[in-house]
Amino acid sequence: MTGTRIAALGHYQPAKVLTNHDLAAMVDTSDTWISSRVGIKTRHMAGPDEPVDELAAHAGAKALASAGLTPADIDLVLVATSTAIDRSPNTAARVAARLSMGSPAVMDLNVVCAGFTHALATADHAVRAGSASRVLVIGADKMTAITDWTDRSTCVLVGDGAGAAVVVAGGADEEPGIGPVLWGSVPEMGHAVRIEGSPPVFAQEGQSVYRWATTQLPPIARQVCERAGVTPEELAAVVLHQANLRIIEPVAQKIGAVNAVIARDVVDSGNTSAASIPMALSKLVDRGEIPSGAPVLLFGFGGNLSYAGQVIRCP
Repeated sequence: MTGTRIAALGHYQPAKVLTNHDLAAMVDTSDTWISSRVGIKTRHMAGPDEPVDELAAHAGAKALASAGLTPADIDLVLVATSTAIDRSPNTAARVAARLSMGSPAVMDLNVVCAGFTHALATADHAVRAGSASRVLVIGADKMTAITDWTDRSTCVLVGDGAGAAVVVAGGADEEPGIGPVLWGSVPEMGHAVRIEGSPPVFAQEGQSVYRWATTQLPPIARQVCERAGVTPEELAAVVLHQANLRIIEPVAQKIGAVNAVIARDVVDSGNTSAASIPMALSKLVDRGEIPSGAPVLLFGFGGNLSYAGQVIRCP
């Protein structure tokens, strides 16, 4: 089996920006309250004519262009999302159609906020097993479409967007660019983050999620580093699911990544669920904040309560 690597990244956000002051005109909240509780300042909001697959296709096209590949070069499309309205054609198939791909395998993965890191591991496994050669992996969510805009505890959190990565086989003499995944869940606590009902609505037990994330996840993230043969001190960057700044900062500190850039895209983008990790990583790379080849911890967590993480080498 050969190793894999991320060849390129891309991201996309809708043009409309919703500020904390905008939200204060809609519900009983304020910029001070939101900033102090979750650290979010702005978020992007897709319009009614911008479905999840459109967001995903934009991000995917940017990643392909950055990798120097055409849509026809892709033989597997994986889309992590929990907010697609239609079940068939699935989001991956709709992305393939939008990008005029050939005949790729198309699969959606619904692991909510941990979706992208699950999808990235699946792409890594597919290439290693020889069942795919070039994979387009996308995390995309339109959280504003499933939000109760009268609930100030959740409506202040969410945003829309997409992030994408192109996964390819590594060279025979190259160090693997995608490390072993460590994944799991806490099924008995699945009720803590929910998207339920008809129409579906996002709800969560904020304190339960906060306690779980800040106490249980740091040792798991350190195990991810151990599996990759990297110490936390060697990490150049840590990209956690962008749920809440009050979760991101203490978890990163407890991991012990003292020399790492910590992704804080949640401040500008809100919680975009499966899109948050690839979007934050793509922005860091675009800004030149991570050297090519440097080790980066990706760690998703959230609904179900699920988690998945791996150490990658920055493209």
